[in-house]
Amino acid sequence: MDNMTFEEAKKKLEEIVNKIKNENCTLDEALNLYEEGVRLSKFCDEKLSVFKTRLSEIVDQTGALDDER
Repeated sequence: MDNMTFEEAKKKLEEIVNKIKNENCTLDEALNLYEEGVRLSKFCDEKLSVFKTRLSEIVDQTGALDDER
C-alpha cells in the first residue's frame, strides 16, 4: 500500500464500499473488506495530513497565498 497514490487508495475504498453495499457478501467477506477499508482510510488520512503540512510549509516559506489576497 505504501507505493499507492491517494487517488488509487480512494478508488479502492469506494469499490470496497460498493461491494459491501451492493453485493451479497458473506459475513466473513464483509469483515475482510471492512478491515481493508479501515487500512485504506487511515492511509488516505495520513496522505492528507502530509499534504496539509507540506502545503503550510510552502505557504510559510513563499507567502504564496498572501500575494493572491
